[in-house]
Amino acid sequence: MNFFESQAHARSSSRMLVWLFVIAVALIVAAIDVVVVGAFGFHDSTRMTMDQLHRQDYSRVVVLTSLVTLAVILVASMVRTATLRGGGGVVARAAGGTLISPDTLNPRYRRLRNVVEEIAIASGVPVPEIYVLEQEPAINAFAAGYSPANAAIAVTRGSLEKLNRDELQGVIAHEFSHILNGDMRISIRLMGLVFGLLVVHIIGREVLNMVGRGGGGDRKGGNPVAAIALVAIGLMIIGSIGVFMGRLIKAAVSRSRESLADASAVQFTRQTKGIAGALKKIAGIDEGSKLHKNAEEVSHMLFGDGIGLSSLFATHPPIEKRIKALEPSFNLKQIEGKRAEWNSPSYVVEDDVGSTMQAFDAGKRLKVAPTALRVGEPAAADFAHAEVLHQSLPEELLVAARGDQAAPLLMALLIDIDGSTSGRQFASIESTYGAPIRDQVRELGRRLEGLHPAQRLPLASIAMPALRSWPRDRLLKLVQTLTFLAQADGQVGVFEYCLSKLLRDQLDEVLHPQATSAFGAKSLDQCKRSIQVLLTVLAQQGHADGSAARAAYLAGLEIVLPRDGLPFKPIENWIAALDAALDDLDGLKPLATQPLIEALLAVMHNDGQITVAEAELLRVVCATLHCPLPPLLQDQTT
Repeated sequence: MNFFESQAHARSSSRMLVWLFVIAVALIVAAIDVVVVGAFGFHDSTRMTMDQLHRQDYSRVVVLTSLVTLAVILVASMVRTATLRGGGGVVARAAGGTLISPDTLNPRYRRLRNVVEEIAIASGVPVPEIYVLEQEPAINAFAAGYSPANAAIAVTRGSLEKLNRDELQGVIAHEFSHILNGDMRISIRLMGLVFGLLVVHIIGREVLNMVGRGGGGDRKGGNPVAAIALVAIGLMIIGSIGVFMGRLIKAAVSRSRESLADASAVQFTRQTKGIAGALKKIAGIDEGSKLHKNAEEVSHMLFGDGIGLSSLFATHPPIEKRIKALEPSFNLKQIEGKRAEWNSPSYVVEDDVGSTMQAFDAGKRLKVAPTALRVGEPAAADFAHAEVLHQSLPEELLVAARGDQAAPLLMALLIDIDGSTSGRQFASIESTYGAPIRDQVRELGRRLEGLHPAQRLPLASIAMPALRSWPRDRLLKLVQTLTFLAQADGQVGVFEYCLSKLLRDQLDEVLHPQATSAFGAKSLDQCKRSIQVLLTVLAQQGHADGSAARAAYLAGLEIVLPRDGLPFKPIENWIAALDAALDDLDGLKPLATQPLIEALLAVMHNDGQITVAEAELLRVVCATLHCPLPPLLQDQTT
């Protein structure tokens, strides 16, 4: 299953989730209606004849009961969903997560940050926020959020203490698969819907607890406390339908996705020992993967089984089955000799020396295979390239990107230090943020002068987590500033467009996480004009000669719209046209997006060479269409 098929499958899962939720709500409403009508009828039958009882109009009772029950369930789901609108960080903090400080000196935290940043660069998505569940000694992790731009990854303390770097990479690669394949959005929506199914049981439980704390006794006219307790017990019994259906839905939605994520992690890192080693340690340590806080709510998004339910409700395949899928000859007896060592309080993972990586060579040429199958599916070569890229970034720039200078760094990426427009750019920064920020931007701009263009977008991606906690008005002001800096000279180059567009889109998703559309419904025929614009702009930017641009355009058109014969028409105001086209194309169906990306690659590859500007433009186009593309690889021949 490639990225586009996985997206289509996730879209189907979303529809299935809605139908399962509707069925579960109907069962709960029907159960409460039966109980209420039965109780009402029993009460009336003590004073009425059977004929009178049959004439009694129960319809109003059923309608009123149904409406009240529906309102309680739907309001509970909506309120819970609203509390999650902040994205993955909200989920991570609710589970007890602590945000990793950018200036941490903890070696385990630094190792985790490096691994997450490298995998983010390799997969072509913004670096997520990184949390550690310090109170959890088990081995587990999860990714949460509505989109890559507001995602968070949370890792347990046990994972940091028990896993070596390869194993940690396997776990993080598994979680990135959920980010790339659209699983996160389903998972976070599932949290809101399932809470609505559980609310009847929760109300009954809380009422019963209140009765237990308050006590009570006989009063004139009966024992109302006992009656309330009976009602509470009844609600809990009826609410168990919601508990049953909630767990069943989570199991149905998540189990197959976990197997796919394991396979994706192996494809990503090109070695099984990492993720298989992590699974073996889960099977071998006493804590396993069980969580203590909020395990029920996040169980469907965890790396390992967080609560240990039966096979019917299990959100993950059995641990032995997962390991055997990676290592067919595995038997649980093979780890018996390791249990004592892994469970020892003094156990420390082996030192991670790190591989000796080749230096990043900005002079080497870029290469790319003319296929869209790399979208959303980074491979080992992408990971190795990303590691080289990450290690080549100057430490002082990494510190700036991760901390308080993240915004000045993004501004500096758009500054033309020695150009004619730098005066206007610095004047704008000073008027908006003051002289100290202007000076920081100037200093960072000087440090960026030696940076290769292929290193700039990854650096911008690393800066994203530092901005996600900003208030709305501050983020909006930053977006306006970046837009002005990109357009200060009246002519926006490809790199300025790429960086400003990428940042605008990512910051917009931070500001409006729930509004992010993951799955479109349009066909290629519905977007012909936008496809024509996109192919034209890419052909123009990659080919100085008009005839070469036309040939490249036609090569792409032959793949995506072979029977339409849309003519090549050069576009002067390409930025406005491209923005409008991308907004339209963002609504394509997942399987319709695949031939479009293949067409774009054909346009770029038509002349046999790809410039950095073309490569970065393609990456930004893919990011806008929610098709993350790994950095295009450098040719290993000089």
